[in-house]
Order: sequence, then C-alpha cells, then structure tokens
Amino acid sequence: MDLTPLKAALADVVAIPVTPFAADGTIDTAAHRGLLRRLLDGGVRILTPNGNTGEFYALTPEERRTVTELTIDEVGGRATVLVGVGHDVPTAVAAAEHARDAGAEMVMVHQPVHPYVSQDGWVDYHRTIAEAVPGLGVVPYIRNPQLDGERLAALADSCPNVIGVKYAVPDAARFAAFARDAGLDRFVWIAGLAELYAPAYFSAGATGFTSGLVNVAPGVSLAMLEALRAGDHPSAMKVWEQIRRFEELRADGQSANNVTVVKEALASLGLCRREVRPPSRVLPEERRAEVADEVAGWSI
Repeated sequence: MDLTPLKAALADVVAIPVTPFAADGTIDTAAHRGLLRRLLDGGVRILTPNGNTGEFYALTPEERRTVTELTIDEVGGRATVLVGVGHDVPTAVAAAEHARDAGAEMVMVHQPVHPYVSQDGWVDYHRTIAEAVPGLGVVPYIRNPQLDGERLAALADSCPNVIGVKYAVPDAARFAAFARDAGLDRFVWIAGLAELYAPAYFSAGATGFTSGLVNVAPGVSLAMLEALRAGDHPSAMKVWEQIRRFEELRADGQSANNVTVVKEALASLGLCRREVRPPSRVLPEERRAEVADEVAGWSI
C-alpha cells in the first residue's frame, strides 16, 4: 500500500467542519452540505467530519454515521476525508470500519476518554483500531503531555498505516522533543491547536495544522499555510495577528466556547444557526457583536 498520497494530503489545512443543527435540534443536512461546498470551493482539500469542532462527543452514533456519509458524498472526490472515531474500543473500531466502507481514506482517533490512561494501554487502544482497518491511514490525536514519543514509534512498528499525528499539547518545546523521539521524518506532524499555534509548531517540524476557523474564512487559513510553507514567518504572523482575538475567544475558559464562537461567526454571516449542544452553550447576546466585528474585516 502506497501511503505517500495520504501523507501529502495531511500536510495541509486540515479543516474540522461544524455540524449545523436545525430549529428542532436535528442535524441540518442542507446547511451542512452548503458549508462543506463552501470549504471545497474555498480551496480546502482535507476535511475531518466528526472532529471536536463538529461536536463529536455530543452526537449520537447514528448521527456520526450520517455526518460521515454526508461528508463523503458531498466531497465526491474533491478532497481527502479523515473521519474522527473514538469512545470505547468496539465503538471506535465500528466507526473506523464504517468510514472505510463509506469511502473514507483515513481516520483520526480521538484521545481516549478515560480517567486512567497508561502509556502501554494507549498503544493497545490505537493498535486495535489501526489493525481493524489496515487499508486506511490512521492519525492519532494526542492531547496527553505525559505520552512518550517512543510509544508512538512502537505503535507504528506494528501498524504501518499510522502515518500522521495531530499533536495538541500546548507546548512547542514538548512537541519538538516528542516528534524527534517518535521520528520526525516518519510521520506527518499536524499542529492540532490550529492557527494560533501553527507558526511555532511549524518551526519545530509540523507541516499541517487543523482549523475550525476555516469554516468561517477559508482564505485566511490558506493564506497562513502558504506563508508557512514558503518560510515567510512575518507574513504568517500577520495572519496570526489578524485572527488572534477570534482564537482567544474560542480558547477562553479552557476552550468552553471553541465551537460556540465558530458557529456564532457563521450565524453572523447567515450560513447556519448558532445553536450548539450541551455541555457547550451559545454566547450571551451581549458578546455576539464582538464575534461579528472580528470577522467583518476578514477576506470571507
């Protein structure tokens, strides 16, 4: 199996689409398709349905399958689809197999949700999922600062389809060390904390970054990627300065409004409703204007 095309696809803006809801609380499939088309028309070439910005943990298993199928259908070969999977091992394996059968090329494995995660257990969790879908690329989503890079290398030794890493520990020095301990050239390193961390992580070896902001302004995210690829740090930082406040609003309160702010921006543009599901909440009305003002000057 030639994994080169999948690795190349990961070295990009990895878009995490929102999941829009209708007035009755169900998934608004028409709005969802419209947002996906907007991303594709804006130049996005890899999408992660069922990511955290898509409210993965607030969706039912049936809804996650719907999001996967709808995304693959709407993409229609115009982009690579990296489906988010997770929860308990049988659920994650079933979701990965469904993604494969629906036509996805890769899966991203959400961080294990468990109060007691051993490093060897982390390897076992991911190995079981990766071995179930040997024909798919597998991308672990790492948020655990205690995990050693050697564990990732051990996972890839037994599962060669583990080809990329979404690294989301907010520590650039830790990322640099982890990537080198695991094998800097062995994996595609994705800055998993989006545009705000992308310049620092690119300087340490990342070649792609995730984005929720891209739902709002694809051109802004792609402009940062272009600058980073060219090694033009000043231009990348100009984009960083432009989007800084928006990303800080998302990160406020331990990222309590991560999805909320993105949906509020989309609502201000008339692209979908602002509703999110608990434990997230919509912004208070008095704060909504700030979000609209932030995006008003962007190249939408």
